[in-house]
Amino acid sequence: MKEPKEAGKAVIFDMDGVMVDTAQQHYAAWQRLFAEMGRESSKAEFCATFGMRNPELLRLFFGDDLPEDRVEELDRKKEAYYRDLVREQVRPAPGLLSFLRDLKAHRFKVAVGTSAPRENIELVLGVLGISKEMDAVVGGADVARGKPAPDTFLLAAQRCGVPPERCLVIEDAPAGLAAARAAGMACIGVTGTKPREALSDADLVVDSLTEVDVGVVERLLGLT
Repeated sequence: MKEPKEAGKAVIFDMDGVMVDTAQQHYAAWQRLFAEMGRESSKAEFCATFGMRNPELLRLFFGDDLPEDRVEELDRKKEAYYRDLVREQVRPAPGLLSFLRDLKAHRFKVAVGTSAPRENIELVLGVLGISKEMDAVVGGADVARGKPAPDTFLLAAQRCGVPPERCLVIEDAPAGLAAARAAGMACIGVTGTKPREALSDADLVVDSLTEVDVGVVERLLGLT
């Protein structure tokens, strides 16, 4: 039996790689930081870890014994480099703005669930002019466990006031899709940072948000 309309419905967007294509800026920022530390970083390494939270990534590359204050320092430095690069370059992903308008017109709650720090989220949403469209925003600092744990998406659903089974996640990374599955949510994978075969956990894989509309979302949520 379908739940009443009052139960609500929501779409939760990952940010980098879904709402905006900022992979190149992230890669350039990591390259600059790694160069300062005397370590090279390959594009393959970057792609394999894209979507991880910075502290986890830093310990992966520099060891679990990296002091906490050093992790925080490097985290802040990398994100400052990233914001310098992205401030004048960020553009909405094709289809994003029209899709958001369509969702809001059909009474969907809209949220961001990302591993990014708050400063990055505010910068991107502000540049895109969509801050006021978001019913909830969850960043990496808001949860104890990052993706693939479900915490990010469960908190976004809670802040939207929508049960997990009425939420659909849009992601570009396997860890994000695993988090959506663990949260009990439907999910769409968007290619770009990962090839189509890496997104096999998704209910639907698309190459662009131009391929997604309210009808697709409602079908995946079992609302039609």
